[in-house]
Amino acid sequence: MRVYLVGGAVRDHLLGHPYQEKDYVVVGATPDQLLAQGYQPVGKDFPVFLHPETKEEYALARTERKSGRGYHGFEFYTDPTVSLEDDLIRRDLTINAMAMDNDGNIYDPYQGQKDLEQRILRHVSDAFVEDPLRVLRIARFAARYKGLGFSVATETLALMKKLVESGELDALISERVWKETSRALMENHADEYFHVLRECGALKVLFPELDALYGIPQRPEYHPEIDCGIHTMMSLQQACKANYSLDVRFAVLVHDLGKALTPEDELPRHIMHEERGVRPVTEICDRLKVPTNTKQLALAVCKEHLKCHQALTLKPGTLWRLLQRLDVLRRPERVEAYVQACECDSRGRLGLEDREYPQAKYVLDAMQVVRNIKAQDLPPDIQGPDIGEMLIQRRIKAIEELKARQLAVVV
Repeated sequence: MRVYLVGGAVRDHLLGHPYQEKDYVVVGATPDQLLAQGYQPVGKDFPVFLHPETKEEYALARTERKSGRGYHGFEFYTDPTVSLEDDLIRRDLTINAMAMDNDGNIYDPYQGQKDLEQRILRHVSDAFVEDPLRVLRIARFAARYKGLGFSVATETLALMKKLVESGELDALISERVWKETSRALMENHADEYFHVLRECGALKVLFPELDALYGIPQRPEYHPEIDCGIHTMMSLQQACKANYSLDVRFAVLVHDLGKALTPEDELPRHIMHEERGVRPVTEICDRLKVPTNTKQLALAVCKEHLKCHQALTLKPGTLWRLLQRLDVLRRPERVEAYVQACECDSRGRLGLEDREYPQAKYVLDAMQVVRNIKAQDLPPDIQGPDIGEMLIQRRIKAIEELKARQLAVVV
């Protein structure tokens, strides 16, 4: 029985990147041998075991054969005669098809180290096209390693296009699409994920609402980059640069979906695009089974982002009602996330990436002053329905005073 560290841990070890997850492959063993040593079986589709002490995953070397649609459509074969090379050739990329033994020796039958040096994401074999999930994985790796200069090999991109054209992406379940997408959104170059998906045609299949933004013009005096799709990716870059949360990044991604629905005779203006965006944002969230909190922020940003941009000129009562809709008293963190997303939208424009956004501080200050006004601070003779009305009046008054102070500073 021989044990090897495989996959991402070996890749990141060679890149000098920190890694936490370790996967091992066991060659020349049977399930009974591992069970006898105290390993705990966990695999449903093929033999995977947890180490009795470290609880890390150990999988028996295996081969696979396509037997149906989707990434579940495989038959696996495990046997002590399956070699390390047989196991590694079933993996997606050459840089993920390396192994390392306990002495630190690297086994690299498919030239993964060479592709690491040349910064290339290349498939291991033509069996790549059998698993539709690999389209998303390669796009995610492109996002992860964009900063190191990695790019997808031309021949691999061609296979990704072939996979898309085969219709296999239709077999992907929504949970897997969201899992890969949410992980990609948290990379430093999340926009590269969507760029690669668009290059191979997968964006149109999996995210048609997003794909539809490309080629839609905007007024150049407000959006020098003009194209709605480019603006969305530039806004996402801002969210990544600021290291904002997944909820913020997703909200930024979908905030302008309504612009794809603007009547052609109204272009390049996008009147009411916020309202038009509610339906596609809802559809993409429901289709991908996006978590509730993530969906709620995305809808709020879609419907209300122009209000944040206009915050400095809004009447105090209008700003109070905006804060109310954002659930300011119970969910201050949502207001903060909303402001962050709107700031990314403002800065996601060509030549305006470093522009000041004073609206952020103003809205957050307004949030704080209204939260500081509580029912126990009211006169004791205020009772019943009058309590709510006076709280509203005092909160609007507080925003009015805040705005006056800010104007005084500007003058």
